[in-house]
Amino acid sequence: MKDWTLAAVLNNVRWCDAVCRAHGHPGRMLPHIWVNAAVVPRFYPNAVTLAVGEAALEEQRTTIEILQKSNLPGRWSVKDSFGTLDLSRRGFDLLFDATWIRSVMPAEGPSTDIVWTREEKSAEGAPVDDPDFAMFKGRRGFNVVAGFMLYRAEEVVGVSNVVAEAADAPAVWRSLARLAAQTFPRLPLVGYESGDELEAAVGSGFEAGDTLRVWVTARD
Repeated sequence: MKDWTLAAVLNNVRWCDAVCRAHGHPGRMLPHIWVNAAVVPRFYPNAVTLAVGEAALEEQRTTIEILQKSNLPGRWSVKDSFGTLDLSRRGFDLLFDATWIRSVMPAEGPSTDIVWTREEKSAEGAPVDDPDFAMFKGRRGFNVVAGFMLYRAEEVVGVSNVVAEAADAPAVWRSLARLAAQTFPRLPLVGYESGDELEAAVGSGFEAGDTLRVWVTARD
């Protein structure tokens, strides 16, 4: 495991909890898993693993079984932060694999005509009053063409919700690394991506790290 994976995991958990708290339903941090038995915002998990090892797996499986018995409405997900939890025979389908990423220094590259601004009023449900949160939108003329969110916790800054057209993606990833360094100086930037987004991030100076998985409850 990379020596920065755990910090990335814990940052992501703090971010998930901040979003849930902003919606009035914070989660609970157990020794080996973060769990939220309430209905969480769309695209956010109800459980996130925090550790590896047999003791961790036992607590994680038990906690997930309790969640399954709680009759949460609809399909809900579990983020397996280390790719070690097999839920394929426990009523879940694999939603996607992804890779943790890190940047310690913004990369140089061609300039872009996208103009970035930090949003003081962000989307409903975002933790706008949290000093560790920042949201940026990129505009070309009057049109919003890109965006991302930052969250500072666990001595790193997490980037999420990156939106960019394919042609703009490399420039957007370079810009967000620069803006993160300006907003929260002297802290590594972490996150996770897959597919074309992962390729764009790595091509813009990010290091690819360990694998994670997201599981979703199977359809009836």
